[in-house]
Amino acid sequence: MTTRKLEKTIHKDLTRDDDYTGYLQLDRLLSAQTPLSDPPHHDEMLFIVQHQVAELWIKLLIHEVRGAIRLIREDDVRPAIKNLARVRHIQSQLYTQWNVLDTLTPSEYAEFRHVFGRASGFQSAQYRILEFVLGNKNRSMLPFHEHQPDWHSRLLAALEAPSLYDEFLMHLARSGMSIPGSATQRDFSEQRDPDPEVVAVLKRIYDSPREHWDLYEVCEALMDIGNNFQFWRFHHLKTVERIIGHKRGTGGSSGVSFLKKAIDIEFFPELIQVRTEIEY
Repeated sequence: MTTRKLEKTIHKDLTRDDDYTGYLQLDRLLSAQTPLSDPPHHDEMLFIVQHQVAELWIKLLIHEVRGAIRLIREDDVRPAIKNLARVRHIQSQLYTQWNVLDTLTPSEYAEFRHVFGRASGFQSAQYRILEFVLGNKNRSMLPFHEHQPDWHSRLLAALEAPSLYDEFLMHLARSGMSIPGSATQRDFSEQRDPDPEVVAVLKRIYDSPREHWDLYEVCEALMDIGNNFQFWRFHHLKTVERIIGHKRGTGGSSGVSFLKKAIDIEFFPELIQVRTEIEY
């Protein structure tokens, strides 16, 4: 076997303040996986790591979506498209993760399911913030986080702020397009029904993509993000079904039947409606 000779310039006079472990705070990160089963069940580590990694990816998703929101708010659309492209790649990572959890069998899960009590992914504040910044607003989700005032405050702020799509519509309005005031001057914590006038503006973009190329790219990026979210939801549903069948979820929901209802929730319904309006 060939041995690689180390280069003399590689640093070895390191301290805890300037090395890889210190920068990434790996001591903290890698000590956060604490199985509760006693003795520790081998597969509980998979379950913990899977969900912690998902939370890290969701944190990055929120960061990138909010970056795109800031740029669109400043009418700087082109770099926002880069953020949205990164969002799509992060979503792919989240989606692929389910393949790992799919290796957990019902028998293995049954060995440690009892140890985390009523904890459930439904209670993920980051996941809910992600839904809010993408536009799926629902005030009824807030009470589930009242026992954590800091997260409750963050959720409320995300609920009341314009979503990514709201900011895009406001950008279209500032660009001179006929977006109705009812779509841009409103209570952003409430869901808005699809508006034919908004669909007509989107159709104008799709009818002349070269004339509105940046806007066209944003529309398609939003569609990709919405579809990727649905793919993620569906794989989540099938993973849960594969592992626990139709048992009730640990958070108290009906489980699979509750998850199925989320499949019908679309983030950008007007972008779907416009496809029906495009003439061939």
